Amino acid sequence: MAAARLRMIGVLAVLGTLALPLAVPTEVGAQAPAVDPEATRLLQRMTDYLGSLGQFSLHTDNTLEDVLETGQKIQYDFVTSVVVQRPNKLRAERTGDLIDQVVIYDGKTLTIFDAGENYYAVADAPDNIDDVLHFARDTLDLVPPSGDLIYTDSFELLTAPVTSGMVVGKSIIGGVRCDHLAFSGPVVDWQVWIADGDKPLPYKYVITTKDDPAQPQYILMMSNWSVEPKIKDALFKFKVPKGAKKIDFLGMDSGHTSMQ
Repeated sequence: MAAARLRMIGVLAVLGTLALPLAVPTEVGAQAPAVDPEATRLLQRMTDYLGSLGQFSLHTDNTLEDVLETGQKIQYDFVTSVVVQRPNKLRAERTGDLIDQVVIYDGKTLTIFDAGENYYAVADAPDNIDDVLHFARDTLDLVPPSGDLIYTDSFELLTAPVTSGMVVGKSIIGGVRCDHLAFSGPVVDWQVWIADGDKPLPYKYVITTKDDPAQPQYILMMSNWSVEPKIKDALFKFKVPKGAKKIDFLGMDSGHTSMQ
């Protein structure tokens, strides 16, 4: 069950976050539920900057909590390398607990290779990254690696369900001075740490699902950002490994969309 959940969640899950701890500074805890304009300004600055990049690459360290029927939480870790070249190229490699996959989008097809099982699936895809993200979610029921960060304009997507938001303060994440923002919505709360320099890149997300009584968390640490990576075309071409078996994304016609 945990393995299935990891496969469906992708590398960057739909953004939601961890509720603030009880021991928060008085001035933060006393704020009324509302969206601070400064929090939305800083968030939009980040999304505008990411949307303006023609290409970028990054490394992520991910921790995903699974909740057993007993209520006990089990954490799974995996790492991901992501390369994006707009308007229509994406590659992500993710390895770790229960998962060893490569995802490649070449402008025409979306391919997922599972190294552990030595199988792959290929689907015809739209001709741009924004549409292929919608296609992956709506048709294949998959959340592609890098998810919300890759949309050209993700601000509306991120803020649509928000009911409150605030600037928590300054933090140091991986040696980078960041603005720490916290947002809340009906289903998820989420926090994001954004570099406060001339490159407002995100360096951390903390995510909690509120409609689960156990409130499992998803923690994403981002590093090794490059906004001018040297990219070779071969990076987005999938070479079938020896002995790999081609399968279908289930349910493109039947209503079941898992890759098995």
